[in-house]
Amino acid sequence: MLGSLRSTVLAVVAGLIALQLSYARPSAEPAQSSLPAKSRKHPRPRLLGHDVALERDPVTGELHSSAKDASSPAGNGAIHSRVTLVQVACTVTAPDGTQVRGLSQDDFRLFEDGAAQEIASFDASATPASIALVLDVSPSIFRELAEMRGAAHSLAANLSPVDEIAVVSFSAEAHLLLPFSTDRALLDRAIQSKNLAGVENSSESNIYESVYLAARELFSGRTGRKAIVLLTDGQDSGLGLTWDPSSAQPRGGGASSQLAFDDVARELGADGIALFIVSTENRPRAMTPSWLEAHQAEMLVNKNSRREEMPHYTLYLAELARRVGGQLYFLREIGNLSEIYRRIAQTISAQYTLGYYPSAGAARPGWRSLRVELAGGGRVPPGAKLTHRGSYYVSAFP
Repeated sequence: MLGSLRSTVLAVVAGLIALQLSYARPSAEPAQSSLPAKSRKHPRPRLLGHDVALERDPVTGELHSSAKDASSPAGNGAIHSRVTLVQVACTVTAPDGTQVRGLSQDDFRLFEDGAAQEIASFDASATPASIALVLDVSPSIFRELAEMRGAAHSLAANLSPVDEIAVVSFSAEAHLLLPFSTDRALLDRAIQSKNLAGVENSSESNIYESVYLAARELFSGRTGRKAIVLLTDGQDSGLGLTWDPSSAQPRGGGASSQLAFDDVARELGADGIALFIVSTENRPRAMTPSWLEAHQAEMLVNKNSRREEMPHYTLYLAELARRVGGQLYFLREIGNLSEIYRRIAQTISAQYTLGYYPSAGAARPGWRSLRVELAGGGRVPPGAKLTHRGSYYVSAFP
């Protein structure tokens, strides 16, 4: 009898151990990171913005998700105090064009709306960056996509292995081809021409909507260095932008909840996303770097620029870069997409990120000016140029 009881107990114990192991045993399918590069499954494209309904707040004028609770900070015009860390990415360039590295927090001074701010955090490109490639695949520029594979290699080669890259392609709609990933093999597959061409075939090109959706859906909750690299010809089909500067503003009446150019700038400005634009068009003769610098404090789409025979669609690209502190490159000027991507990657990899808590708080929605200065000293080369965004947006819908 004792022998029978002992056998029963042993059988029960063995069963419990087997049950525990069945729960602890990893899935029969190995994780993709452990698979050989050729065996990793590329994620299926995902449509961006398909389940997002937007509405414009009547008090602040901001476009936001209608799924937000009515008791959110802007609901019914209420303004609630909150504490927000603002991050400002900076690059320092020596007179010979090389990026200046090795600076410290003490080498920078930071101001918001003219008031000095205490720098609370400092990062010299030590934390991973998040970079989204947003690619126009409309027929008007599809010929340029043959360069994309080599260009993406150039971008990845000049970034840290821990930097994450996502890929979005768009024409009439925006599709996420690759979520943020450090897997360079998956990146290589995502930007193959057959994958880009297979998502959608449309003559429309909703450039600014795609940038807005990429910023809104991909970067939510991410900190540190963030960037969108946009490849396009600039000929947008969706917003109805014209030579009239008011076409960039939200419309009234029944169209008030439609996306506007101003909404795109607000989204990028609120999230602190750096914008690098590569235009496949020729640089307008009058749009020199010195012209852009001389007009950095004013709307670029105006009567004077029209008289200079600049295409208004190229001016809107430059205007978005101006508002969010971005950079505009012209592919036909440099001639090589890989070289442009290499320059962009080097800029991102040499960024300093300054973080501060606004002394004025974050209760007042709207644009606020930013100014960063170099303190000077032995580590800063004479004549060094500091580049950073000139403003950021405080959203009523954090």
